[in-house]
Amino acid sequence: MTATQFAPAAMPNSSDQQRAVDRVAEAAHRLNEAVQRAIAAGYSVELVRTSRHHDGAGNWGDQIVPTVRANSRNA
Repeated sequence: MTATQFAPAAMPNSSDQQRAVDRVAEAAHRLNEAVQRAIAAGYSVELVRTSRHHDGAGNWGDQIVPTVRANSRNA
């Protein structure tokens, strides 16, 4: 029996900007799933912008916090 030679898989050469966008997209996807689970458990969820982050070069992003309210069946 011959030994199989393993080699590292080539990773895509993403730019820093693409990796940043991918991280935001993944976090948003996870947040949406968490909101759906909270709703299924009987809660209401609102995402509220608490601030806007600026980098001084014209780029900005909203920062949020969730507000969660239990419905009457969870009170």
